Amino acid sequence: MARGAQSGEPHDWVTRAADDAIRHAHDTHGEDRVITCASGASPSGPIHLGNLREFITPHFVAEEIRRRGLAVRHLHSWDDYDRFRKVPAGVDPSWAEHIGRPLSAVPDPWACHPSWAEHFKAPLRAALAEMGIEMEEVSQTEQYASGAYTEQVLHAIRHRDVIEEVLGKHRTKKAEPENEQEAAALEDSVVEDEDEPAGTGDLARFPYKPYCRECGRDTVEITAYDDETTDLSYTCSACGFTGVTNVATQHEGKLVWKVDWPMRWAYEGVDFEPGGLDHSTPGSSYTVGKELVKRVFDFRAPSYVAYAFVGFAGVQKMSSSAGGVPTAADALRILEAPILRWLYVRRQPKQAFNIDFGAEVVRLYDEWDALGRKAAEGTKRDAQVLAFERASSTASAGRLPTPRVVVSFRLLSSVADVTAGSAELISRIVADVGYAHDSVDDLQPRLGRAMAWMSDFVPAEERTTVRERPDAERLASLSEDEEIWLRQLLDRMPDHLELDATTELIYGVPKLARGLGLDDAPTDQVKQDQKDFFRLLYNLLVDADRGPRLPTLFLALGAEKVRSLLTPPA
Repeated sequence: MARGAQSGEPHDWVTRAADDAIRHAHDTHGEDRVITCASGASPSGPIHLGNLREFITPHFVAEEIRRRGLAVRHLHSWDDYDRFRKVPAGVDPSWAEHIGRPLSAVPDPWACHPSWAEHFKAPLRAALAEMGIEMEEVSQTEQYASGAYTEQVLHAIRHRDVIEEVLGKHRTKKAEPENEQEAAALEDSVVEDEDEPAGTGDLARFPYKPYCRECGRDTVEITAYDDETTDLSYTCSACGFTGVTNVATQHEGKLVWKVDWPMRWAYEGVDFEPGGLDHSTPGSSYTVGKELVKRVFDFRAPSYVAYAFVGFAGVQKMSSSAGGVPTAADALRILEAPILRWLYVRRQPKQAFNIDFGAEVVRLYDEWDALGRKAAEGTKRDAQVLAFERASSTASAGRLPTPRVVVSFRLLSSVADVTAGSAELISRIVADVGYAHDSVDDLQPRLGRAMAWMSDFVPAEERTTVRERPDAERLASLSEDEEIWLRQLLDRMPDHLELDATTELIYGVPKLARGLGLDDAPTDQVKQDQKDFFRLLYNLLVDADRGPRLPTLFLALGAEKVRSLLTPPA
């Protein structure tokens, strides 16, 4: 068996999951077959950052298997044949007429895609492409409608007594959520209710359910089934239609979820697939599926990891996703693709975490940059560096986009804040600070992220607003010390500002006022004077007690603007 890490190399959850997937593949079908890492999702609405774990977990495992030189695919099943369940806020209430129809048959209310399902697939596809996540996509609508699963469906129906035995055994074993995060994940899950009766009498809990031929809804009650002819009779409670569908030749329905999932494991030869908490509790999909796939479909359940809840902090500050949960596309507006990947790969899948869109973003970039420097040094390749490597590149896409000239996000966002997002002005200030670069493009994609975060994700009351004119009242009420500080500053401030000299001057003015030199260590009294002086400068420049670093603010405003705001009107 091909193994990943050599002795002494770091291991992580990806290494172990890849080992399990390879073992499953070799034990079930030998060593020559393509290893399948699978994922699945219902495009019933925006695919948020919690759902992203479904896509990104098998991606990392497939990447590790590919790194070992083995043939592997990431197979993603779109559950677009699931029923449309409810009309969300913001959608015309008339869409209620489509409840019960497949997501692929529901019109797009925004009229920009062929269907409801395609409307929500598109932005996720674009975000995954930006993150370097490539998948082999399968539409369950196409699979069922084409008859690809017909033999599997008929096989399941023939074994419906075994299926009911297994489902019945597990039906009362559903566990209560242990905490708020688990409860949220369970509530957020969108899977079919396989316990909803499909028929009456001996046909109760039939494993296959057709969509009504007349109205397209799944609001049907099965009234008869002929094992010999495979004719299935039903009545629709929504439109009153009574009809017969031939399961072998007319592909008008699907298996219920807890049968559908293990059927696909066997059909596709799945070796690894993750699942959320909603699939992992006693009596839920994976527990039932493990038994069904063995007893009904003669296949061994794939290796599996359960992933935990992903929460969102600072969401109320987001203007782009107002009224909804943040998606990968939202996150990629402020996080470079490798950083978003890193948030997931550096943690065990079972570890819940929050993605913070507030002030934590700045610290996150600092931590990422520090890890990048550690990886570049190459002196210690540990699990942290391994996570950085996994996040930074893929086998097919290579190294994901990062700035040619790495400037701290903290600096870029501060400068963006006080320059009203002028890329050219930001570029000039960054160069003055010491980050030489040929063009604005050298700062991308981080510069764009910093500008977007400051303008769209930071509340207006937390942004810096430069005064348009001097505060005449405050300048007229300066104390003696304050007059001395401003006079010393304005007398010594050159017309062209440079970061080091400006920093030395701003910190040095209170020293000069106490008879010290610019290079002298500050006394306790000078330290207090510095605090008071800085507050005065913020008051006069941006009408606040604090703001971006003063040297950066000075460079952003320029000497002429600073003079105009610190000089009393004539």
